[in-house]
Amino acid sequence: MNQKDYYRILGVSETAASEDIKKAYRNLAFRYHPDRSHGNEEMMKEINEAYAVLSNSAKRKEYDNLRQTYGSFARDRFRQTYTDQDIFRNSDIGQVFEELSKIFGFNRPEDIFSRANFYGHHYRTFEFKGPGYSGRGFFTHGPMRHAYREKLKGGGGHPLFSRVMLKGLDVFQKMAARKLGIDLPENGKDRYDIIRISPEEAATGGKVRYLYRKPGNSRELLVSIPSRIREGQKIKLRGLGEEGRHGGEPGNLFLKVNIRTSFLGKIRKFLKK
Repeated sequence: MNQKDYYRILGVSETAASEDIKKAYRNLAFRYHPDRSHGNEEMMKEINEAYAVLSNSAKRKEYDNLRQTYGSFARDRFRQTYTDQDIFRNSDIGQVFEELSKIFGFNRPEDIFSRANFYGHHYRTFEFKGPGYSGRGFFTHGPMRHAYREKLKGGGGHPLFSRVMLKGLDVFQKMAARKLGIDLPENGKDRYDIIRISPEEAATGGKVRYLYRKPGNSRELLVSIPSRIREGQKIKLRGLGEEGRHGGEPGNLFLKVNIRTSFLGKIRKFLKK
């Protein structure tokens, strides 16, 4: 039995207003859309279904009544009465994505929903058509910007113009996202520290123990030291910086190499003074 709850899928309370439900849907769709690098088709399917039900006052009321009677089994009871066609009929999903596609770019919904592991081929044009509107696409942040960047790079234009245009695109998308209540992914900040090694370790390389200090996650790591590494060089440990926000990538940890001076080296340094 599938005991998933529509409210939990969207991360909203049972008393959430319709605008809060739409805001939650926009954020989750932005994060899990299959075209994104960390997209998830199964999650996207659940998000669409949950929104289609909770954004419709009649369906939401019926689902709430089932929750009071059947608790965690309400969704299964609901699906015994409603087919996929029933759930998505008269949904405004198409309007939501048409609005977002103007800002973030889009792919045709039939290209996504025709996949066998999504809803199936017979939903090719069903989901996004209704009286007075026709939704033609899912928005995606990454592909549009990447394609635009490549176009600017290969267009023979001035590099400064390309950078200005990309910067303008970023600013525009951030302003639009803020207006729509979308939390854009933010990469975590990098962290910096020092790793102290012996002259022998600097010359030959190898594994060196390093105490990774992070609140709630301190542990000992074995860091690979390249041979013939020099004082002041940095070693990059990917993903060990600060956590990203809203699905953003974590930052990196940069370790600056400090080579410990041998006892003989200290004497020589003292004699040179």
